[in-house]
Amino acid sequence: MIYRFLIACTVLFVSCETSKKADGVKKDSAENSLLGYVDPNIGTAHSRWFFYTPASMPFGMAKLGPSTNGSLGNEQGWEATGYDSRDNTIEGFANLHEFQIGGFLFTAMTGDLKTTPGDMENPETGYRSSFDRKDEIARPGYYKVKLKDYDVTAELTATKRVGFHKYTFPKSDSAYVILDIGNELGESGDVKDAEVTYNPEDRTFTGWVITYPKYVQKYQQGAEVKMFVAGEINKKAEEAGTFISDKQFKDVLDQKGEGAGIYLRFKTEENEAIEIKAGFSYTSAANALANLNAEAENLTFDEALSTATKTWEDELSKIMVTDTSTVNKTKFYTGLFHALLGRGLANDVNGQFPENDGSIGQIPLDANGNPEFNFYNTDAIWGAFWNLTQLWTLAWPEYYNDLVQTHLAVYKNSGWMGDGLANSRFVSGVGTNFVSLMIASAYQAGIRDYDVELAFKAAYENEVRYKNRIEGAGKTDLKGFVENGYINYIPGMETTPEGSGFSVSHTLEYCFSSYAVAQFAKALGKQKEYEELMRLSENWKNLYDEKTDFIRPKDSSGNFLDDFDPFAPWIGYQEGNAWQYTFYVPHQPKELVEKMGEEKFVKRLDSIFTVSEKTKFGGEQIDAFAGLNYLYNQGNQPNLHIAYLFNFTDKPWLTQKWVREICDGFYGVEPIHGYGYGQDEDQGQLGAWYNMAAIGLFDVKGLVEIDPVFQLTSPIFDKIEIKSGWGSSITIETKDNLPENHYIQSLKVNGRQRRTNQIPLDVLKKGAKLEYQLGPEPDKEWFN
Repeated sequence: MIYRFLIACTVLFVSCETSKKADGVKKDSAENSLLGYVDPNIGTAHSRWFFYTPASMPFGMAKLGPSTNGSLGNEQGWEATGYDSRDNTIEGFANLHEFQIGGFLFTAMTGDLKTTPGDMENPETGYRSSFDRKDEIARPGYYKVKLKDYDVTAELTATKRVGFHKYTFPKSDSAYVILDIGNELGESGDVKDAEVTYNPEDRTFTGWVITYPKYVQKYQQGAEVKMFVAGEINKKAEEAGTFISDKQFKDVLDQKGEGAGIYLRFKTEENEAIEIKAGFSYTSAANALANLNAEAENLTFDEALSTATKTWEDELSKIMVTDTSTVNKTKFYTGLFHALLGRGLANDVNGQFPENDGSIGQIPLDANGNPEFNFYNTDAIWGAFWNLTQLWTLAWPEYYNDLVQTHLAVYKNSGWMGDGLANSRFVSGVGTNFVSLMIASAYQAGIRDYDVELAFKAAYENEVRYKNRIEGAGKTDLKGFVENGYINYIPGMETTPEGSGFSVSHTLEYCFSSYAVAQFAKALGKQKEYEELMRLSENWKNLYDEKTDFIRPKDSSGNFLDDFDPFAPWIGYQEGNAWQYTFYVPHQPKELVEKMGEEKFVKRLDSIFTVSEKTKFGGEQIDAFAGLNYLYNQGNQPNLHIAYLFNFTDKPWLTQKWVREICDGFYGVEPIHGYGYGQDEDQGQLGAWYNMAAIGLFDVKGLVEIDPVFQLTSPIFDKIEIKSGWGSSITIETKDNLPENHYIQSLKVNGRQRRTNQIPLDVLKKGAKLEYQLGPEPDKEWFN
């Protein structure tokens, strides 16, 4: 109730002074590595399964990290975090972390053999160990910690498809390495079967596990996710055996079934290291071995670490920022780290990849025998057009192109596109499907190294094809949208051909993606499809209530629901409420402003941010859905564009004010207050949002126009240098960039004065220099 009271009492025009915490100062110097500004521990008090995997490569398959709670289950499919900064024991080190994919926990111990993780409350019941965070080192490409209960130091690093483990033991006759293959881990879901084999002669092992993730169960019933491993250990074991959960089988070197694993006992000298190299694959054990041999056959741990370190430095340095604020640079590069960490590699070195129907696909090979593109696992696109795709367009367009190829490969195999993919299996998570918008945006940005006609066919069908639509393709309520102009509200949390519990948010989302594909059609000269899709893009007006100026749910008779509460989530709105979703008309922002009336629009939006600043723009409960019944929620996807909507009004300087306040208030550098408190950091989205905000570039429309433009806001840093993915350089400089100077006073682009708060993408792609003069008060004349 406090938030209703605040909104009722807040004067709609509010000017408030900015207050900021004192910030550490650190001068740039050549010897400072960008990796020093990445802190993987930020935001680890409730994050996401992919989030804490420091020992990895950008967009890699092998993503290694410690697991404090990965074995505890994942009842609804999204709860697993794997690592939580509030936990004080580590159960082991997981090797695969993707949306709905988790597998292969390795660890080490001394003393009496234990082959289950044990309880968090009673860690001595398993191989779990206590640890101190002062013994922990985490940076891109590397992780190190001491397992206190066993006096074992664990170190991790990786190549793209190979994980490296190093365990340094004390002097012991009972030093164990445990390879837990066949148990549920993180987001993996139920284990259907598993198998392990150890060869003592050449010290190699193989294994596989088949899982049934929660979202596969919902969106592609009967399908499954397979993971394979093939590895080697640098020392011959004194004793080898297998296990099924807590039952151990000495000298039995093959084991099959849920809970299967391998244990190895060694005699070690003081500070002796046992090392493991493990190749991974989603297609076969043979390909896991081929990946291991191709990437790491003669590679040492230190050599792999060196390569991982250099790779991360190279990728992070594509965007160089100069500033005196250590805090802001830490936020920026930690966000960039997460933006490059999600959505990992799923094909093997030979180009084979898992198809949607369970078969093995083959990516065409180039003249050198390398795959012509890479295939990736991916969380849903929901919201990614306001962060990740814009960032990739600037600096990683080749990766963006591969993501389009990935979805087209699934379309060719299944006849549908899936918003989220776990080894090609449909795992939407939200039941919508924004892949068509992502493809349309790629095309408009000039990312087109794929079959464009096929891409348009897939995108167009995604917007209008509702007959026999499968649940895995999302939009099962599309018929009402196409035929009636809106989706009926039906009580509950389900979406069916008859309607949806998220009827308003789905209607708004389908309007946005219809508009995106309409522009795609127009660019290709497909006038009929363009006109059809543009009509659909206007459907948001059918749910706009002129009396309340909220976009509201309607029943099948076309009546607005009674007892309307704009704060209530889930009643017509997915992961949000009417306050938040009424602004979800990103494709036609000027029409929304006109519909509400500009004065009311600005007052309402400004008041929302004024109130929300008091709760750090997303609530302070530690929960993934902390901000759902608030006025504004930076911690989830539906709101991520609305601070930029002032750019479409007569007060665009309010975008500059509130974007900067969100960057300062919502984002932190602590384990608990990192990405808000109850963040929903979907594979790098919230980190990438900060990156774009700090750069000062953002497009509300997600770059879907035929000639895409970025709206401008004041950059956070003194200087930003972007090595674009188009072979050009973008330099952004600011003068008088003090903490209180939020506002643009003037702008030069390539030496010429510019008096508009947007810039075409093409100007940036060709290379550009932007020079801002900032000040403590808005220069309202500049915008006129």
